[in-house]
Amino acid sequence: MKKPVLDPADISRIVEMAWEDRTPFDAIEASYDLNESRVIDLMRSEMKPSSFRMWRKRVTGRGTKHASRRPDEVKRAYCPTQYKPK
Repeated sequence: MKKPVLDPADISRIVEMAWEDRTPFDAIEASYDLNESRVIDLMRSEMKPSSFRMWRKRVTGRGTKHASRRPDEVKRAYCPTQYKPK
């Protein structure tokens, strides 16, 4: 499978989405054609080793990062206070 070519703005947005607790890997795949393992590879290459380990520890087993395991009450991909008008 061919890896998609990503510009720096896309990489930045993918890293941001991967850090967000409520954004599932499925949403990243739908937007950027990167499955979970490719997101992990991207995070590994873009982050310092200690930051990557902290992120992996955080997302491992987190139900909200996998749409199929999300609780029914989690309906959106972001916190309602995340995008406040300026």
